[in-house]
This record gives sequence, structure tokens and C-alpha cells, in this order.
Amino acid sequence: MKNPNIVILGAGYGGIITAVKLQKSLGVNEANVTLVNKHSYHYQTTWLHENAAGTLHHDHTRIPIKDVINTSKINFVQDTVTEIKPSEKRVMLENGDLMYDYLVIGLGYEAATFGIPGLKEHAFTIGSINSARLIRQHIEYNFAKYNNEADKKEERLNLVVGGAGFTGIEFVGELANRVPQLCREYDIPREKVRIINVEAAPSALPGFDPELVEYAMNSLEGRGVEFKIGAMIKEVTENKLVFEKDEQREEIPTNTVVWAAGVRGNSLVEQAGFESNRGRTPVSDDLRPAGHDDVFIVGDCALLINEETERPYPPTAQIAIQMAEQTADNLTKLVKGDKHLEPFTPDLKGTVASLGHKDAIGVVFNDKKLFGWSASAMKKVIDNRYLLKLGGPGLVLKKGKLNFFQ
Repeated sequence: MKNPNIVILGAGYGGIITAVKLQKSLGVNEANVTLVNKHSYHYQTTWLHENAAGTLHHDHTRIPIKDVINTSKINFVQDTVTEIKPSEKRVMLENGDLMYDYLVIGLGYEAATFGIPGLKEHAFTIGSINSARLIRQHIEYNFAKYNNEADKKEERLNLVVGGAGFTGIEFVGELANRVPQLCREYDIPREKVRIINVEAAPSALPGFDPELVEYAMNSLEGRGVEFKIGAMIKEVTENKLVFEKDEQREEIPTNTVVWAAGVRGNSLVEQAGFESNRGRTPVSDDLRPAGHDDVFIVGDCALLINEETERPYPPTAQIAIQMAEQTADNLTKLVKGDKHLEPFTPDLKGTVASLGHKDAIGVVFNDKKLFGWSASAMKKVIDNRYLLKLGGPGLVLKKGKLNFFQ
């Protein structure tokens, strides 16, 4: 009897943790496990906003896959997935194809632009190491260009972030730290630079405790961030953003719009024929889509309903990691002949949002609210805990955030 082929698509949080756990729970004589990823590295998606602002170098964020994967147990294929064919149990890659007995889909997210004119063409998104690096270089280019033109253009120094959700707030927090450094480096008065956060909802950080939201906005406004709340973005061009607030249209001259207001699951999932809602596929409590007992979906591509709220669980790193651990356990059961799979129940330990180097807000341990340095330290503890899970103490020492007082 041949060993089953397990194929894992994507080395984000869901994919890499599934692979790391399988290499511990299955022997090479029990299953053939293949991990497919288009890059040779895994990266901390939750750190990309720091790379984009220029407050953390991108090399610190990426982790070579072969540093955490035992290639004698896991076959790593660096390639790009082009199509999933569930009826054939086949995955098409740019440079070949793979047959599977069990498939784990962890292909991550794409930006959702909601049809706003010009957004896709003229706005940046924080979605990968390369996109974050592009944003950082673009901002620095505009600062450098400003004093090299006789006709000073204010749009070069207006940094607009669309969306005041988790990513948007964390990004403007990093910009608030980075802009004074850029001003000193490029001989630009700080008062000439604007950081503007535009949010369509009636509040920043929708869903967060109002006291935490107020603290975050006060902290960021104190460092020069302007908020346009209840403002709907209507259009983005090469040199301006148009929004509507209180039935009045306004324009912000800018060369830099970073869109952080919407994501969807990878489009390959819906193209494969799975039921889909903006690229997210409904899954049962064992994380398999209806009618596909040989497929597991984890992370941003999975749509799992919280029965208490009757709303989907948010596509967070915390939930993706837990989904991956459960999926690895269930795959191990299947390979060993146990058909009784364990249901997935998220263990939500809290949420912490950074507001820059030394500031953050959060709710942890049964609704305990954290502000300022204590929240910032907790954020670093959470990040280091993930690295410990992924690659042990050595990875924490190499890539961890150990500067709790900086």
C-alpha cells in the first residue's frame, strides 16, 4: 500500500505550521508531504506594516523555509500555483503539476478594492515582502524628490492610508514614528508632512472597545496623524484622493495612497469551483469544504462561522495558526487510519494592535484591557511565542523582538 500524498499550498501562517507539525507527527514511511510556496521564505505578515513604513528591515521579517522545514521529511517545491483541480486531485504549477490524496489550501489573501475607481491602479497594498518594500522605497523617493524640484509639490509629502482597521492603524502608527526620521534625513520641516487616515465607518478600529479606540486615536493624533472618519473614498488618481464626508466631496493631493481597508481570499480557491464568498470558502468544523473530504482549508481562504455571534471568525494570524495545528492533527489521524476527526474550536487569547515602537492597545486574558508600554510588550511576547512554535528558541534569538524597552 503506497503512502498517501499530502500537498500543502502556501507557506503563510496556516501552511507553514501545518508542515512543521506534520514533520513531527508523521514518519517518512507514513506519508509523502509536499509544501508548495512561490518564495523560498515564510514571512511574518503581521510585521509587513513595519517593513512598509521603513521601521523594520524586510530581512528581519522573512524566514528561510529550509530553516524550519526538515527537507528529509518534507518535500519543498518553490513554484507558483496556477490552478487547483479537485475533480482530478491535481494541482497545476507554473513548472509542473502535483497529484494529492489530501490537500491543504493556505494560499492567503488578496486586496479587495470594492470597485473604487483608480484604487487598483494607483494605490499600494501591504500584502507581501515585495509590496512592503515598494511602499518604503516610494515614500523615500518622494521625500528625496521634494527638495530637488524648484516647484515644491505638497502631494509628495501627503501620506494617505485608506482604512482605520487593524492594519491601517498599525501602519499609521509606524509612519508616525518614521516620518520625523525621514524629515531629518531629507531636510524637510515636520509640519509640511501629513499622515492622513481615511475610514468609511463611523469609528476607527471597528469592533474594538471604545476606550481603547479613544486611547489609540489620541496617541496617534498627538504624533501628527489626521483622521477622516465616516469618509468614503470615491476615487484615487496618480496625484489625488477624493473622498465624501457628510455629503461633501473633498480632495487630498497625494502621490501616496496605501489601501488597508479590505481583503478577500485567494481567487484560485473560487476558480477551483469551491463555494466561495469573496474568495473564502465555507468549511465544516473539521475545516473541510462540503463535498471534499480530501481537502482542508486554513487561514484567509477559510470561512468558519462563530455560532455564538453567527458571524465569520476574522481571518487573523492567531486563528490561522490554530487551524493549522488542528489540520495537522486530523491529517495524522487519517494517515494512521482513524476517521474520527476532531472539530476545530478557536481559542481566542485576545488581540493587540501596535501604535508604533513603544505604544499599543489590546484586550487579553478574559477582557483585560492593556494600554501603552504593557500592550506593546505583550505584542512582542505574542510575536516571540509564534517564533518559538515555528522554529524553537534558536529562531526566537535570531528573529525575535527582544527589545522590550525600545
